[in-house]
Amino acid sequence: MRFDDTLETVLASDLRTPVGAQSAWRQLVDLVGRRRIAPDTRVMSALRSLQAGVPSGVRAASARALEFANPPAPLVRLFALDDAQVAAPTLRSARLAAAEWIQLLPELTPAGRSILRNRRDLSPVVQRALESFGPIDFVLPDNSLPVEASTAAEPSAEPSVEPAVAEAPSDPDAGTFEIAEVVARIDAFWRNREAEPPAPMPLYVAEEFRFETDAKGVIRWVDGVSRGAVIGIGLDSGAGSAGLRVDGVASGAFRHRTVFSHARLKVEGESDASGDWLISGVPVFDSVSGRFTGYRGTARRPRADERAELPASGSSNASADSLRQLVHELRTPTNAIAGFAEMIESQMLGPVAAVYRERAHTIRAQARELLGAIDDLDLAARIDSAALALVPGRVGLRPLLESIADDLGPLAELRGAMIALPIDDASVVGDRRAVERLLSRLLATLVSASAKGERIGVYVAREREDTVSIAMDRPRALADYSGESVLGIDDEQDDATLLGTGFALRLARNLARELGGSLAIGSERLTLRLPASVTSQVGQAHLN
Repeated sequence: MRFDDTLETVLASDLRTPVGAQSAWRQLVDLVGRRRIAPDTRVMSALRSLQAGVPSGVRAASARALEFANPPAPLVRLFALDDAQVAAPTLRSARLAAAEWIQLLPELTPAGRSILRNRRDLSPVVQRALESFGPIDFVLPDNSLPVEASTAAEPSAEPSVEPAVAEAPSDPDAGTFEIAEVVARIDAFWRNREAEPPAPMPLYVAEEFRFETDAKGVIRWVDGVSRGAVIGIGLDSGAGSAGLRVDGVASGAFRHRTVFSHARLKVEGESDASGDWLISGVPVFDSVSGRFTGYRGTARRPRADERAELPASGSSNASADSLRQLVHELRTPTNAIAGFAEMIESQMLGPVAAVYRERAHTIRAQARELLGAIDDLDLAARIDSAALALVPGRVGLRPLLESIADDLGPLAELRGAMIALPIDDASVVGDRRAVERLLSRLLATLVSASAKGERIGVYVAREREDTVSIAMDRPRALADYSGESVLGIDDEQDDATLLGTGFALRLARNLARELGGSLAIGSERLTLRLPASVTSQVGQAHLN
């Protein structure tokens, strides 16, 4: 009923004024595009009746806003049959079933079908259907007939069997213009082209570049890639070229004139800059006037574990990939909140009272904690979808545990607990970042559950030639949960972790398996086992 009421409210507004029509258009497109209401006959009729009264620029902005929203087929068709600037963003990103694409293809203009030909994610069935339009999309119009004759001629009720040959123009120097011959030549060209091997990909693909923008956030200088592919990209969402996209991390930072990092950029085309990028930038202000003059930044290609491609149709890991997409959408506003709080705390926009700086510091700390939880969700989704990229190496445990203990010092002090580390070192084989994430999550979970005066001891031992064990004391608060029942602690009132103790332990167990190890839940200790690197003497725990 909530969605129906929303629809009724929109349709009950004043649609006779230009402002009212545009407002209703935006709201209906957003409701249908994000699948909050069904695209039934009534809704689509209302959109079609509003379409003519809404400026093309507004319709194009609505289409761009839905590029990542997966709109339903009826709304995709409405945009795809609109003007070129409205249809382009929709055709570049829409995800339809093969049958829906095939049904839509005959209604598209040749320009619309050419956009689809540049996509690499369409199914082979749709690609073959597109190929069948090749000669038709490139037929040259016959302008040799007089306007009066062409407008007066009525289509015959019976199909003509005569060849499509136009009359010779009045100019004797022009010669005979035979449409059938042109079509045959173009058809032969496409057949020969399909028989040829595909053109090789460019030998060089850039891996990083530097850029600078103007005060409007549009890139005006670039070094490291082809200028034409990147110049004109706008950090402010819709700014810049239509075929280039940045995500909300860069857009939000630009509006607040703050630092951003690892924002996503997609460059289309076939240059050395084509594909996905992670961009970072810092705002630049005039040293005399203090006016904002633009951004300076760098870009690099994302690693395999940093990619978030859309799931293929029918994929068994669709739910995990959907979670990764949701995590990305959560990270964007959280980064913006943290960045704005940092601006207030550092008084970047002017003097701020101490009480507000203190509150901004609290907001930034809580945003950092929330970002940690978001990263945990992303890690869990990547493990579940087999998208976790690990680079094995030798990892020394003692320096890593010392660094983690230092980071957890404020939390341990707040809980009144102590962390005891082993004296000697041992080394394991694994991805350093993953091992650090695993140990830090385990220790943070145990410290969060500890009480005043408790001691969380860490013990390292060589169990076999190929295994190192890292045992950690269980706090008294977890003593009531025997065996693996501790993995189900998610909704306890006194659970101090953001996602729950059970979630953190399940994540640690799954990550340990990815590293070729295991996590055992004992009555007094948690024991993490990882592949050993070299033999090392280990000692008893001591207080740090």
